[in-house]
Amino acid sequence: MHIVIFITAPNKKEARKIASGLVKNKLVPCVNIIDKIESIFFWDKKINRAKEVLLIAKSRKDKFKKIVKFVKANHSYQVPEIICLPIVSGLASYLRWMDDYLR
Repeated sequence: MHIVIFITAPNKKEARKIASGLVKNKLVPCVNIIDKIESIFFWDKKINRAKEVLLIAKSRKDKFKKIVKFVKANHSYQVPEIICLPIVSGLASYLRWMDDYLR
């Protein structure tokens, strides 16, 4: 099963480090980095606001545990956002390209 993973990071430098490592380690074939998102979240018993960077990674479900392990080891947050969603459908040639890279 193909998946999309959302990961937030505190800044572009850390986002690039995580994205590059995920691709170099063949855990994902592609990561999009979206800068300057605003997050509102509950942490430390209060509502917080932060400027963050969103990573959108594409992979396969069989790689997810290794992706989580890599992100946790390379992320500055105590509890990083790592959310996995299934890809229900997609361009067949794109999905084949993903599979070819992840072999």
